[in-house]
Amino acid sequence: MAAVALAPPAETLAYQRKVFIFMAVVFAVAPLVVYPVFMMKVMCFALFACAFNLLIGYVGLLSFGHAMFFGMASYVSAHAAKVWGLTPELAILSGTVVATALGFVAGSLAIRRLGIYFAMITLALAQMVFFFSLQAPFTGGEDGIQAVPRGHLFGVIDLSETFSMYLLVLTIFLGGFLFIYRIVHSPFGQVLKAIRENESRALSLGYDVDKYKLVAFVLSAGLSGLAGATKALVFQLASLTDVHWTMSGEVVLMTLLGGLGTIFGPVVGAAVIITMQNYLAQLGAWVTIVQGLIFVVCVLAFRRGIVGEIAHALKKPL
Repeated sequence: MAAVALAPPAETLAYQRKVFIFMAVVFAVAPLVVYPVFMMKVMCFALFACAFNLLIGYVGLLSFGHAMFFGMASYVSAHAAKVWGLTPELAILSGTVVATALGFVAGSLAIRRLGIYFAMITLALAQMVFFFSLQAPFTGGEDGIQAVPRGHLFGVIDLSETFSMYLLVLTIFLGGFLFIYRIVHSPFGQVLKAIRENESRALSLGYDVDKYKLVAFVLSAGLSGLAGATKALVFQLASLTDVHWTMSGEVVLMTLLGGLGTIFGPVVGAAVIITMQNYLAQLGAWVTIVQGLIFVVCVLAFRRGIVGEIAHALKKPL
């Protein structure tokens, strides 16, 4: 059966590839002028936001609980590296697999409902995961898992060296981004867009809507877990912050600020939010108020998000 939506023209794809190359070059040279650990944090959250955007931007499902995948993968990855002594690639893989499995369980329950009910179910499940993380012995409770060893990639490359770690994070980010890009522009992605636009019509055309939603949810959870598992090794720490409900709110903010349903929007949104957190940290508790004011201004001035407005002005999808 043919997809219910047309694939983007070749000109659009070529333009997006040029933008991708530009983005890759920027991230590749960034550590020469910017603190590498800061850029690694940006890339981890950019991948997290892109994974979240896959669900809300292309399927139309708003999750208030994506922190459970990000945070649980962070815990598992940290535990695997520190306690089990696994190599970095296996530690990251273990966190990603656990997040994917958790996504299947959570998605199987959540997709039974629509709209605000779907969002509330994901929030409730995330709170359950938060309290589990608070009480479970392996998570370290309020102390978290600290001093996580980065180890040697494939037993050869020493990730304690900042630039080696940076190259790994860059590779994971670009690989995850390209994977999402391929999903969006595949026949599967076109069906997801059709479900977002008119679920009843997609159902009438013979598509198993719930199946497509579940697969999209699991993919989004797995990629969110990949971001969380990588972040645990970057900062050598897994804490309750990663699984707290505010983390779910942050990724929503990143996606909306950058541009909902755009390819590059979540990356820009994540960069803006992380930059504000970094340079406004001296304001203490006031940083959240300043972020809120900036967000309100952006919503009023850039209703499509930063990248969405740029794409609208250029009349080229980004």
